[in-house]
Formats: sequence, C-alpha cells, structure tokens
Amino acid sequence: MDIAGLSMNLAQTNLLSDVGTAVLSKSLDQARDLGNAMTEMLDAAAMERSVNPNIGANIDVMV
Repeated sequence: MDIAGLSMNLAQTNLLSDVGTAVLSKSLDQARDLGNAMTEMLDAAAMERSVNPNIGANIDVMV
C-alpha cells in the first residue's frame, strides 16, 4: 500500500472539491446579482408606467 500516493490523491481530491465549491459560489453570487438587476429594471419599468400609463398600451401594425 502506497501511503504517499494515497495522501497525494486525497489532497488533490480535496483541492478539486474546494475549487468546485468556490466556482459554484461565484456562479450563485453572479446569478443573485443578475436577479437583483432584473428586479430593479422591472421596478423602473413599473415606475415609467405609473407616470405614463398609456405607453406600450397600443401597437400600430401596418401590413
């Protein structure tokens, strides 16, 4: 049984697990920021509709 090899494999596995967790955490932070930005954008659109309620109500289509 190669103790040094097992130790190296275990350390590498732990490192890969830690890196994967860090990448997933960064991805979740980015998704949260994107969701917050979308919410702010929708709030701004709602503000525009409250000031100008007729904007976007009618579409002129010519065929």
